[in-house]
Amino acid sequence: MSAEAISFFLPEELNASMPPERRGLRRDYVKMMVIDRVNGHTSHTQFYQLDHFLKAGDVLVLNASRTIPAVLQGQLEDGTVVEVRLAHRKSEGIWEALILSNTVKAGDKIMFSPLLTASILTTETANPFAVLEFNLCCSALYDQIYQIGQPVRYEYIKTPWELDYYQTVFATSPGSVEMPSAGRAFSWELLFRLQKKGVKIAYIQLHTGLSYLMDDKWHVEPRENMEEYTIPEETVQAVHQAKKNGNKVIAVGTTVVRALESGADHDGRLKAASGWTNLYITAETKLQIADGLITGLHEPEASHLDLLSAFVSPELLKVSYEEAITQKYFWHEFGDMNLIL
Repeated sequence: MSAEAISFFLPEELNASMPPERRGLRRDYVKMMVIDRVNGHTSHTQFYQLDHFLKAGDVLVLNASRTIPAVLQGQLEDGTVVEVRLAHRKSEGIWEALILSNTVKAGDKIMFSPLLTASILTTETANPFAVLEFNLCCSALYDQIYQIGQPVRYEYIKTPWELDYYQTVFATSPGSVEMPSAGRAFSWELLFRLQKKGVKIAYIQLHTGLSYLMDDKWHVEPRENMEEYTIPEETVQAVHQAKKNGNKVIAVGTTVVRALESGADHDGRLKAASGWTNLYITAETKLQIADGLITGLHEPEASHLDLLSAFVSPELLKVSYEEAITQKYFWHEFGDMNLIL
């Protein structure tokens, strides 16, 4: 059974259209469904009780990538207004981007502000993304992006929520164009409580690319989604120690799973690394590093469900999701959480 087979009806009212804080909840008080990897048994609690399910010596790996406001409004030299959605950073001043216009071509220049412009290096009819070279780079470029951009919002989000709602409390390095949302429910209080219990907090960085392409004519296969990641030596040592002591490594989000498994060598040992990954994880994948997963709830037939199927069988996963619907869980980045352990 693949993600295409994990099909279910998701009622419209279960699409979380607002952050939990706007529903009167702390971010760490959202619901949490816990799934036993072996037998599929489920239990239901709230996310702030996560420490009850982890043990001293376990390692919790978080994605430190910070969400950028990747939707930019600009003008061509003839005055035409265009919307640009940043997709993947290729270097400090060059990005792949989705340009919502049928008239742009290589060589055109887009003005975003008095300080920020970009030249279109390439456009291809068979590829949704153009390549842009900005006139700024590094922190100067990010300063402009944060001043003028808006976060990527999906069709079920009706209100232009501020960027702060699309950030995790621990994110440090800007670069994700869509929020690494599995970490959103963490509060500093919960992280401190986990550390007090003896749970090790470690970090990787994977900058998420643009998956929401607005138009049904475009479809990017998971193996075409190249994303930049970094695994620091400190995280490697924490993972090795946990494995040596028989503790678990719990990945916070599918981005963390992809980074960790991309960093494993042929012997299944994690190595410090930086690079790009298009690793596509399915039910047939033998996981080398991640023993458990914290994630949100994913839409029917989403490729993320293939990755979840590497932790728990697709059959059990489908039953659990149907139970979450019965229990009125909220879906997507502002929704409820799922712990697979």
